[in-house]
Amino acid sequence: MKYMRKFAMAFCAAALGMFTLTSCEGGDLYNVDSPDWLSQVIDSINANKGSDEEELEGMMEDVYTIGATDFSTGWWAQFSKYYQISNEGIWHGLFNLNINPNASNTYKNFALIICNDEDRGAANYKEYGAIRFDNQPSGNSEWGDYIDRSLVMSTLTFETDTDNGVDKLGGRVVLTIDRTGGGLYVKISNGTVVKEYKQTSPLPNLNADPLNNTIRAFLVPEGSYINFLATDIEPIGGCTSAEDKLPLSMELKGAPRKVLQGTDLAAITANVTAVVQFEQGVSKTVTAQELTFQAVPDLNSLGTKNLVAVYNKTYKGESCDPVIATAQFEVVDKMYTCIGNTDNSSPWWSAHSENIKVGPNETFVTTFTNYTSGANNWNNFCVVLCNSDGSTEYAVVRADNYGWGSGYDACTPSGGQADWAAWLKAMDGAKVTTYVTNNGNGTADVKAVMVGNDGQTYTQSYTGINTVDPDNFYFNFTIDNSHIEFDEVIGEEDNSTPWWTAHSQMIQVPVGKTYTTRFKNFTSGANNWNNFVVVLTREDNSEYAVVRADNYGWGDSYAACTPSGGQSDWAQWLAAMDEAMVTVSVTNNGGSADVKCTMVGNDGNTYYQNYNGISPTDGDNLYFRFTVDGSHLVFE
Repeated sequence: MKYMRKFAMAFCAAALGMFTLTSCEGGDLYNVDSPDWLSQVIDSINANKGSDEEELEGMMEDVYTIGATDFSTGWWAQFSKYYQISNEGIWHGLFNLNINPNASNTYKNFALIICNDEDRGAANYKEYGAIRFDNQPSGNSEWGDYIDRSLVMSTLTFETDTDNGVDKLGGRVVLTIDRTGGGLYVKISNGTVVKEYKQTSPLPNLNADPLNNTIRAFLVPEGSYINFLATDIEPIGGCTSAEDKLPLSMELKGAPRKVLQGTDLAAITANVTAVVQFEQGVSKTVTAQELTFQAVPDLNSLGTKNLVAVYNKTYKGESCDPVIATAQFEVVDKMYTCIGNTDNSSPWWSAHSENIKVGPNETFVTTFTNYTSGANNWNNFCVVLCNSDGSTEYAVVRADNYGWGSGYDACTPSGGQADWAAWLKAMDGAKVTTYVTNNGNGTADVKAVMVGNDGQTYTQSYTGINTVDPDNFYFNFTIDNSHIEFDEVIGEEDNSTPWWTAHSQMIQVPVGKTYTTRFKNFTSGANNWNNFVVVLTREDNSEYAVVRADNYGWGDSYAACTPSGGQSDWAQWLAAMDEAMVTVSVTNNGGSADVKCTMVGNDGNTYYQNYNGISPTDGDNLYFRFTVDGSHLVFE
């Protein structure tokens, strides 16, 4: 680690990284023969000189990058190291802030987060608040329970987040957090823009240990990236040397899980990036253009393949011995319905399923496979509860024990995992069943049962979401750097599956409830019965009744029911049932059960088949499942 007596905004900066330090007074200005990073520092310093240049003493080099250099980093995706400031302490940080020249929003810069002395995600982690470099009094440029926005002053103020001028925030930035006066003083300055926060009252102690008054600070870029340069407090994990470094390993990000046969390698790898680990704990993200790819064994045949990526540059871009990373993917001849891009590149709220209606006392059951980028817990599926056109949002609930909305505060979340790291890893390829319930009284429940790729079952529930209009209640799915695929299939896709040889999972229906699910029906078209079949059973699989799509059934409880919906033109109906979208609802009346089938055919017509009053049934022991005969079902 190299220390400097001063890090002034002039010749002393050039001394960083040199084995022999020339004193600032009368020293030479290294430029042509300096390392690339030194030249960049010098150029930035000279470009941002001001009349009130700040002199920083005791600085240590801490050279690393926060955020993707293509400006693609989203909010809360990449973070600086933790810098700890003791009570009565002071911290200076020096870095270059790189603003996207095409940025159209003032918040595309960085935020300073001040928190207690805990890691993000720890049980006792608490934030004092955040201060962004931009200043927008009418917007969200500061937040947190312990940040008083009236104490903010800036030489550049934006009226809206689309004002011009975000480029003025770039360049060399000096950041100061000062607790020496008993309060909290924050200054962010690049010589052009100066933003200050002056709080005279002391911060409360949010640490579990009442004797520990240390706070932490870290930086979060959004749509920008930071080249960190120096600090006068050694961060957790230590400082990073500016000397060139060899790559040690890398991990691929954004590789698709499935690709359609015939897709070329360039299209498959277009959004792939890699996190490269270098010597001395340095890492950076590189784009597909900096990698060489090969598919092994080939892309021509169906099945599991390995995507092999090679990177052969040092931290400073010099040629070196390569490092290699691999990712598995499937070449398939059919892609099922997906929400989000299959390489998990879709950002938050950019992809939604259609709105699905759930009636009073009804539960809608949906099954899918969840895929995640694995970056954060929230990079998984979300359930959005809303009205028919989405103009009213009752609540949004995530897979990871978190949510928001007008009705969320009243709910009881349960299912937060004991090991979030294990859960997140298991969620890539997890088989998920969600249950969205309209209780009919202005409340709703959401439950997700997630069978991870580790074989473990994880459950997340939200009970008692309120402010719901029971007569105008819908839900949809959305994602965040993840995607979900509706790929549960019952029966062979060539419709060759014989009778009773393929079955879906069993779904229990409580007393007084209606459970609904939806799928696409495919048929060989040979006979009316070559379509979906609903089986009503007890938990031990003993049957109450079996009912078909074509107005026919059997079983001990079938004779008491009233079938309705037999079609007037069976030939037309059978032709329309190939790729028909089918909704099946099963109602538990306590001692009897009803089955309602709504079939939207490939001809655009809607067909119905109902079986009401199947009895007797045990209200506390009613399940249903699906089977096929010369057909197959894809659940959507």
